[in-house]
Amino acid sequence: MRRAWIYCLLLALPALLFGAILMLERSIAAVPAVLAIGCLLLYFALVSSALIEGMVRPLQTLSNVVSSLREGDYSFRARGAGIQDPLGELAAEINALADLLQKQRVRSLEATALLARILEVMHAPLFAFDRDNVLQLVNDAGVQLLGVPHARCFGRTARELGLEHLLDAPDQSIHSFGSRPTRWLLRKAAFRQDGVPHTLLLLADVSQPLKEEEQAAWKRLIRVLGHELSNSLAPIKSIAGSLLARVDRMDGDESMLRDFRRGLGVVESRADALHRFVQSYRLLAQLPPPQLKTVELEPLLERVALLEQRVPVMLDPGPAATLHADPDQLEQMFINLLANAVDASLANGAQPVRIGWRQDESGIVVTIEDRGLGIANTENLFVPFYTTKPAGSGVGLALAQQIARAHGGEIRLLNREDGEGARATVRLPIA
Repeated sequence: MRRAWIYCLLLALPALLFGAILMLERSIAAVPAVLAIGCLLLYFALVSSALIEGMVRPLQTLSNVVSSLREGDYSFRARGAGIQDPLGELAAEINALADLLQKQRVRSLEATALLARILEVMHAPLFAFDRDNVLQLVNDAGVQLLGVPHARCFGRTARELGLEHLLDAPDQSIHSFGSRPTRWLLRKAAFRQDGVPHTLLLLADVSQPLKEEEQAAWKRLIRVLGHELSNSLAPIKSIAGSLLARVDRMDGDESMLRDFRRGLGVVESRADALHRFVQSYRLLAQLPPPQLKTVELEPLLERVALLEQRVPVMLDPGPAATLHADPDQLEQMFINLLANAVDASLANGAQPVRIGWRQDESGIVVTIEDRGLGIANTENLFVPFYTTKPAGSGVGLALAQQIARAHGGEIRLLNREDGEGARATVRLPIA
């Protein structure tokens, strides 16, 4: 502003000097000369003021608009943007830029709100770490998986959160993480924010697909083995029986005939036992889908407890619960679990077995506790063909797990923390 007034004064100075010299040469009186010079000064002041107002004020206005845009306030606009002059064109361009930035800001806010909503409803845990492995972003599913309040997650390192092994693991690897026996597929991605590299971790629950694939593989294996073994065992049993009948009609050394009878009897009995063994395994591959009905849990558990008379079975009362399940399959599942618990208790002095149930956010949890010797290997308990009993077939627990999964549930069998024995936990959804 001061520079503009100086330039205007320098512009008017030659005219004022010329007027003063002219009035001195014409010998004009002092009063008229002062009056004329005053009028010239007033005229130049008005013209300079108009010139400054027409040039400096628009520039100040444009400067204020640009300053507000820099600070993120897009509500200001420059006036006189439609005038066909350079300042008017500049004002029009700045106004257009303000409109564009305002639209982009609205879109950014909407996109951010949409992203926050997507993260909120996602069932897959998501974590974002900076280059120092400090957590910068987590959704609700991730908070639930960590088991700590949302506010306490931020600012903590991957080591403090127990996620350091995921940052070092390769992409698309499978991990077990959390309190539940869940298998997670890890997806990793890198991105930059403010020029700083970040790492994004996404965990997808693949427990159910893997269980279904594993179950389908066992069914295919059992069908093939059952078919092949049945085709071979039937003629072996028939031939052994025929030879045994012919031996009874043979003459010769009695000790040799007795050995023949004993050997053929063993072949026939083992072939028959193996045939029954294979048929029991084929139940796993031929389990029909559940016929869902409304089932009251307490009466069903009471019936199961009354069926077992070898040791005392204590039924602890629990909340009233209604399940949407196949009562026959569900009863068979609890019978198998209770039979295993009773067998374990008989091996350690016939201690009582307890059955109880409770309700939590995931559904109904039924527990069957024994005071046996515990479980030596908990990894293969639900694998067909695997058993820890001398006379076991390995079908009971595998069939029980298959029934539970067909109802959307899960069975866990672990050693007890409060003493010797094991605890079978069955989770089932509420009707």
